[in-house]
Amino acid sequence: MKHLNTKLTIVAASIGLFATAPSVMAEDAFFEALTSGKVSFSARARYESVEQNNALKDADAYTIRTTLGYKTGAFHGFRGFVEAEDVSELGGGDFNNKVDGDAAYSVVADPDDTEINQAYLQYNGFDTEFKFGRQELTYRGAPFHRFIGNVLWRQNHQSFDALSLTNTSLTDTKVSYAYINKIQTILGGTTDMDSHLVNIQYSGLPLGKLEGYGYFLDYEDAATKSSKTLGLRFSGAKAVSDDVKVIYTAEFAKQDDYKDGTMDDQNYYLAEVGAKYKGWLAKFSYEMQEGEGTGSFKTPLGTNHAYQGWGDHFLATPEEGLEDMYFTVVGKVLGAKVVAVYHDFETDVAGLDAGSEFDILVQKTFKKHYTVGVKYSDFNAGSEFNNAQTDPTKKKVDTEKFWLYGQVKF
Repeated sequence: MKHLNTKLTIVAASIGLFATAPSVMAEDAFFEALTSGKVSFSARARYESVEQNNALKDADAYTIRTTLGYKTGAFHGFRGFVEAEDVSELGGGDFNNKVDGDAAYSVVADPDDTEINQAYLQYNGFDTEFKFGRQELTYRGAPFHRFIGNVLWRQNHQSFDALSLTNTSLTDTKVSYAYINKIQTILGGTTDMDSHLVNIQYSGLPLGKLEGYGYFLDYEDAATKSSKTLGLRFSGAKAVSDDVKVIYTAEFAKQDDYKDGTMDDQNYYLAEVGAKYKGWLAKFSYEMQEGEGTGSFKTPLGTNHAYQGWGDHFLATPEEGLEDMYFTVVGKVLGAKVVAVYHDFETDVAGLDAGSEFDILVQKTFKKHYTVGVKYSDFNAGSEFNNAQTDPTKKKVDTEKFWLYGQVKF
């Protein structure tokens, strides 16, 4: 009997061991997923100067943006990501940061701020990626964040408290949806929303990609700004020889009031044609955002710095609308990226001269992790537009901006 009891004890212990093994293994796998992730780090130090032909003092801003992030390993398709962001003035600068800066100086919209820029739970399965939490949202590669973007040029990026998903079940098709509850703005504040984004891209056409989208923006604290935008875009490239490739884009969107919004119908048009030759790109672009004098087509969630000039005079479309014809050249010189753009602006209403701008950037990346760059913008105001303005705050002035920056990113 004693031996039998011993054997039963051994069997019971073995059963208990096997019964608890999956739980122990699951705990080990979960712990490994938490601890075997990837740390990310970046730091971007920048000097920005602004000189304007008005009563404001010239601005000089020395700032640094640092981020520290961690993405866990996968556990049954789940993983998490958190990213802290800090923007600090390095000292010695005088500028209006639009939060607590000196209003006697020109604006450099980089206020001091420390925040959680992103913090989300992600799940991948069934050809779908889900994200829940604070995240950066974009539907096109940088810098083409025309309607939805993270405003990556400013030191404090724009992010969203949102639920988003992307599905690739259909061949050559990517379907994206997001519900936005809150915007974390570049100035460190928040904007409450109840908004829906839909974006569908199809890349199975022989000549390019087709993109359709619907952005339904409902502002809780500024209901009259609410709008819906429905659009269609086609873009592609075609080789005409071993060295030359033609590129082209056509896009149309219609914007109207949504929920308690008050805007009238306005349209958006974009047409681009250009060519690539041995690493160089040259293209001509025509972009129109309609307006009628009391309202205009707007892109409030876009990375608007990349459009209508780096001088940021038209981040918000004038109520008269804006027509922008611009020529872009992109290439490399001694391993450095060079971008040069010339803009010519007119209003939609009455075709008034709204100014012109020349922009140039030179940027070089070393060993994948280190980047240095210089950037310059020269805006010349249009007298016709200014003479038509009865509100002096809407008048534009000649402006020069200069940036010098260095970045490390791992």
